[in-house]
Amino acid sequence: MKKEDKKEEIADNTVLPIKEEQLAEVHTLSVEGKEEAKEDEEKEAESEVEERIDRIERALQDQAQEGEKPQSSSFTFTKIIGGDILSAQVLRNNIGLILLIVLFIIIYITNRYNAQKYLIEIDKLNTELEDAKYRALSSSSQLTEKTRESHILELLKNNKDSVLKISDRPPYIINVPE
Repeated sequence: MKKEDKKEEIADNTVLPIKEEQLAEVHTLSVEGKEEAKEDEEKEAESEVEERIDRIERALQDQAQEGEKPQSSSFTFTKIIGGDILSAQVLRNNIGLILLIVLFIIIYITNRYNAQKYLIEIDKLNTELEDAKYRALSSSSQLTEKTRESHILELLKNNKDSVLKISDRPPYIINVPE
């Protein structure tokens, strides 16, 4: 064990001071490096946050502007489907036309409603007219039946209190001179 003790002594005397110096340098370098790295990371993070804030502010300013970008004079199918036609500027420029179209739509709906109301009334009156025609036809046929000569004769025979009789001679025409 003496050999091992001697080795440790030699190692303690010679190697340790070198290692301690190196370790101290490495430690100071690593601490300084870590601090610098942390500072660099913090600076990078701050710059990224500032860039994001700038982008967000620009986007908010673009959205908050009341004036809109001027539209091109030609409307394409994609602009109409995409909703560009409903921008405030287009609506402001064409407000008179829009109001006129709305007025015509209201008149159209009112006219259609009135026409349907009149058609319903006409159908109702037509059904009443058909009913009245059938009643008139029925009453006319009953009257025709009751005023037939044969029917009247039967009534006269059944009553027996009547002195009227059917004549045996045919009727003749009396001519009156003027």
